Amino acid sequence: MAKKVLVLAESRDGALRNVSFEAIAAAKEISGGGEVFAVLCGDSVQSLANELIHYGADRVLTAENEKLANYTTDGYYQALKQIIDEEKPEAIVFGHTSLGKDLSPRLAARLESGLISDVTGLEQAGENTVFTRPVYSGKAFEKKLINDGLIFVTIRPNNIAPLEKDESRSGEVKSVSIEIKNLRTIVKEVVRKASTGVDLSEAKIIVAGGRGVKSEDGFKPLQELADVLGAAVGASRGACDADYCDYSLQIGQTGKVVTPDLYIACGISGAIQHLAGMSNSKVIVAINKDPEASIFSVADYGIVGDLFEVVPLLTEEFKKVLV
Repeated sequence: MAKKVLVLAESRDGALRNVSFEAIAAAKEISGGGEVFAVLCGDSVQSLANELIHYGADRVLTAENEKLANYTTDGYYQALKQIIDEEKPEAIVFGHTSLGKDLSPRLAARLESGLISDVTGLEQAGENTVFTRPVYSGKAFEKKLINDGLIFVTIRPNNIAPLEKDESRSGEVKSVSIEIKNLRTIVKEVVRKASTGVDLSEAKIIVAGGRGVKSEDGFKPLQELADVLGAAVGASRGACDADYCDYSLQIGQTGKVVTPDLYIACGISGAIQHLAGMSNSKVIVAINKDPEASIFSVADYGIVGDLFEVVPLLTEEFKKVLV
């Protein structure tokens, strides 16, 4: 049965996040041929709407308000709740991002709806959509479906391929009037401590360092390799705890969960907490001088050697091919 599906699109620094396009692709499958419409919240987001149409949205609603310039749970909740009450979608799709993980449980509770979070795959079973999600830190997977009521899911970035961009597609872009009141939290200033460059949570290639980098300067060869590959730099909790890098780079059970096409682990032993954050990467390359390191048990390719010798050699070889 065809369904009307709402997608919350996310933007950052004046550009749409890739997970927005992935959410549209998921919504298309859930809709069963029904309507997929995207919602953009912010202070000035109208110019981004057409790109969502090009990636498969049938129409876009923009909720522009100065109180939505920076994300707050209260502000976005009020905006989405007003739109949901008006549009009455039968399914909702968010990205499983920091924003989605914060907002979706609150919205689901207020809508008296269930929530399937961190979806990594979906398939059709008759008129129902079956959702796959990891459990036990990625050591197992479960399949879920919703037989009745609102379908509300969040999808993990880099797991559902976006539809091919079609600039010939057209659709309605409509600005909606949203009333935002009684905000309990007001963001006055955003100070970014995270490194600039490729977004870690959406990166296709990640070069990550562990305690084996030995110091803050030890991340420099990793950054050089990442620059050549167009990759993001990540870290294990051990490297963060040792003050080799900022916690914004942490990957693992208590950090970011990533699923890049290529994950290069440098000097990372492979503690279970770290594996929980990256073991679903499509291809894993491990570089460690300890041949018994646990990271080799999940790696597709392993290099036993000193990362300070191996990484510069890889960088030079990639330069010959890519630069």
